[in-house]
Amino acid sequence: MADHDDLTASKTEGFKVGEKKTLQEYQELDKDDEALNRWKASLGLNSGTPIGQPGDPKCVIKSLTLVVKGRNDVVIDLSAPGAVDDLKNKPFTIKEGASFHIRADFQVNHEVLSGLKYLQVVKRKGIRVSKDEEMLGSYAPSTTDKPVYTKNFAEEEAPSGMIARGHYNATSKFLDDDEHTHLQFEWAFDIAKDW
Repeated sequence: MADHDDLTASKTEGFKVGEKKTLQEYQELDKDDEALNRWKASLGLNSGTPIGQPGDPKCVIKSLTLVVKGRNDVVIDLSAPGAVDDLKNKPFTIKEGASFHIRADFQVNHEVLSGLKYLQVVKRKGIRVSKDEEMLGSYAPSTTDKPVYTKNFAEEEAPSGMIARGHYNATSKFLDDDEHTHLQFEWAFDIAKDW
């Protein structure tokens, strides 16, 4: 398991999380403010019927996908029973030097999700070899028009060479500006000479 400090998001000095508002309050907010209306439109605040219920979690990560050009995608359906628990016991293989990216599919329920982030710590033989943080953005509640959001992460390149080959353990976390963790899980992968 990652140390607490390993999965702490970086902070921007002086940044303060805005006051929480309901979906209706956002829709009514400063209707004549052109910039604010563009922001609301970019989030999709005025389209479709929200699909989540007030008792649902604010954000549900539906799946993660490993995308490698020229290969079949490796899709991890996180909504399947036991899928998250199985990740650390079923490592997948990445060819050394291969370029790839991760894609996340998720649903946002009943209120605006502000500042969704992805944190990842990778360890080999108990020693941290990398820590990555990816800002995914802010999202309006999922609607009948857009039930699931898709976010492609930055492209990465797997390490290469004999020393890089081997087994790695990782811990990942999705959290928002309120420091609320929506999903945290452990997983494993192997860097190999070939697929």
